[in-house]
Amino acid sequence: MHEWIKFFHLVAAIVWMGGMSLVILALRPVVIAQMSPPERLALMSAVLSRFFVMVWLSIALILASGFWMMSMTDLKLAPKGWHAMSGLGLLMCLIFAHIWFSPFRRLKAAVQASDWPVAAKALGQIHPLVVTNFVLGWLAVLAVVVWR
Repeated sequence: MHEWIKFFHLVAAIVWMGGMSLVILALRPVVIAQMSPPERLALMSAVLSRFFVMVWLSIALILASGFWMMSMTDLKLAPKGWHAMSGLGLLMCLIFAHIWFSPFRRLKAAVQASDWPVAAKALGQIHPLVVTNFVLGWLAVLAVVVWR
């Protein structure tokens, strides 16, 4: 049972981290270089709408599986990396919730209203938060792999 829970934990983390990799390293630079602001903002809003639903599902799976795995061990004996990963993961969840409920909502509303300056500002606020989560995600991976 533990192996399956760990597998789903990893799948959810890979989906979230992989999506951030795609958006930050591939999609965003291409759309900035090749699309006009209205097209770019509409595309990014649509892509993020789909991706962020996947992130919510990943968060639910990561939290449920992580809490289950932590509950199956004596936390005093758990590797320090587990504690670091848990803290970093919770911080990532809070940052994502902020993205979802604040700049992402403004982005969607502005794109719907064709208010491109407001949409651009909202998307500009999302980017550094996603980069922050990307870095935190890799720090969590590093902690759990290295810190025993």
